[in-house]
Amino acid sequence: MIFQDNVIKENLRNVYFISGTPCAGKTTITRALGRKFGIPVYVIDDQFAIHQLMSDEAHQPNMNKSFKDADEFFSRSVEEYKSWLLGNSREQLDFVLLDLIRLSQDRVVLCDIHLIAEQAAKITDPSRIAFLVKKPEDLVDAYISRPDHQAFRDFIHSASDYEKAKATCNETLYSLNIERYNYIRNSEYFWLERDDSRTVDETAALVEKHFGWRLLDNFTVRKVDPETPLAEKLYAFVRNCSWTEVKDHLADKIRDWEFTDWETMFVAMADDQIIGMVSVLKEDYYPLPDVYPWVSAVFVSEEYRGLRISGKLIACANDYLRENGFSKSYIPSGHAGLYERYGYSYIRDITNYGGVDDHLFVKNIR
Repeated sequence: MIFQDNVIKENLRNVYFISGTPCAGKTTITRALGRKFGIPVYVIDDQFAIHQLMSDEAHQPNMNKSFKDADEFFSRSVEEYKSWLLGNSREQLDFVLLDLIRLSQDRVVLCDIHLIAEQAAKITDPSRIAFLVKKPEDLVDAYISRPDHQAFRDFIHSASDYEKAKATCNETLYSLNIERYNYIRNSEYFWLERDDSRTVDETAALVEKHFGWRLLDNFTVRKVDPETPLAEKLYAFVRNCSWTEVKDHLADKIRDWEFTDWETMFVAMADDQIIGMVSVLKEDYYPLPDVYPWVSAVFVSEEYRGLRISGKLIACANDYLRENGFSKSYIPSGHAGLYERYGYSYIRDITNYGGVDDHLFVKNIR
């Protein structure tokens, strides 16, 4: 089965990639950002042994090629060595993409991966990938000096002629990466050259700025109660928001507080300002009285999108519904592939009171 690039790209919307050339700091920066933002980190090199067990010789011949010792491994020509490395990357990519699709359905994932720019264009947008580069010279010394690469250090040192093995490896890696290095530096992609005068935190800050990430000061999600200053602030937020299709109706509903029983709204706040909202309702804009509760009016201000605020609002709404005895919640949407990221499943198409067709999604919240 072959999946088209647009299908893969759609299913990787929650994945951010850090790629580039060897020894440029990809893994270090990926892990630093993962710790700072609490984002799961996926390092492709850590997964190779797992994927190798899942592979077979017929479909992944390079991943299954074995060598009796370092002399056999490094006795290959540069072109043979290079071809084998490219084959490994190409064969493992299928496993990697499936892993990432599974892991990122309802959360953001940060991936340290070996992607060339041409591959990146097929599976992600430029805003979700950063390239870290280093001119590929004398890579063996830089590579084996790292504590996490001691196994390779021991392996290459076991060769009968270490200097020859090192020279072959360096020439292969240079041949494989110099074109990538030059291409990235002359491309429109975001890239950073390794600069040891920059700290890890300083480099990570440049990457997070490119991704549009930021930590929100004093971020909270709050329930809105009628006739309170927060309700007044929500009314003003809705009146001034960009959601033209619903803001007039929703503002009137908030002003007159047309919510009954457990119905209410929640707002996301940063620095005491409302930056997003969500409602929980018995009835939405659909002739479906037996379908409830609804999670609706999910909206985040444009300048705060990409920070997973929608997911936090939806999670808070579902926690509230669970506390009120509900075991599932419903979301209507005109888009596919959006709320599936938050654990919702498509049920069927529905038609609202205005005659517009939408999709209905459900999630078990017990």
